[in-house]
Amino acid sequence: MNSDLSERLGNPSLVQAIRARTPARILAGSSGPAYRTVTQLELRRDHSAAVDAVHAELDLFGTFGSEFVDRWRLFEVVTQAANKQQYLMRPDLGRRLNATSRGVLLKECSAEADLQIVIGDGLSVAAVQAQVPGLLPLIQREANAEKWRMGRPFCVRYCRVGILNEIGELLKPRVVVLLIGERPGLAAAESLSAYLAYQPQPGHTDAKRNLISNIHARGVPWESAAKRIIGLARQMIRASASGVGVKEEIALMEMAPPALPH
Repeated sequence: MNSDLSERLGNPSLVQAIRARTPARILAGSSGPAYRTVTQLELRRDHSAAVDAVHAELDLFGTFGSEFVDRWRLFEVVTQAANKQQYLMRPDLGRRLNATSRGVLLKECSAEADLQIVIGDGLSVAAVQAQVPGLLPLIQREANAEKWRMGRPFCVRYCRVGILNEIGELLKPRVVVLLIGERPGLAAAESLSAYLAYQPQPGHTDAKRNLISNIHARGVPWESAAKRIIGLARQMIRASASGVGVKEEIALMEMAPPALPH
């Protein structure tokens, strides 16, 4: 960006207002053909945060703290991936629980809940750590207002979205909500996704699932995410379906971005 771009646009605050609308590096300026030093340092910082988020290990008490774990009676199960490296190289192993974890799940969780919350590390433990403690109580509040029976929440280490199918097969809930860390980018390493499925079963694909993404400080806030999750679950129960046959009902005003200054 040339130094006089703000003046040429006719409003000195316009560039600042545009940049405040998005974490993308637009109108960041340059030093000759290269980024400015401050922009280059920001890129290196954010790339490091993304790498750390992918390679971090989920540790129940280390990630959430003992108070949160005790409050929600959280426990951990593990997929068939033996470690993080195998998890990254073999996505298929992250879609099935190992034999021990299947037994633990059947022992610790009641079947046929209205809403079953699952917490998966996914590709960003940082996202799970940052978003789940604030989001989970709000989901419970909204579910209680519907008079739904919530299953005992639990965590899945080395988790892929396809784990929804096995959870549906084992626990037979009406709706499963998977809160899982998104693949981090250079703008956000703490972004969480909520995948929802109605009575998921082996063989179901993404066509049978719905998604609310970008749950983080500069994206979808916790309060809005909780209401959208429960609203979408309500639609699924009403339609006895999920996926492409269910379109999320969102008020247009909720989606409209704030206006730029004149």
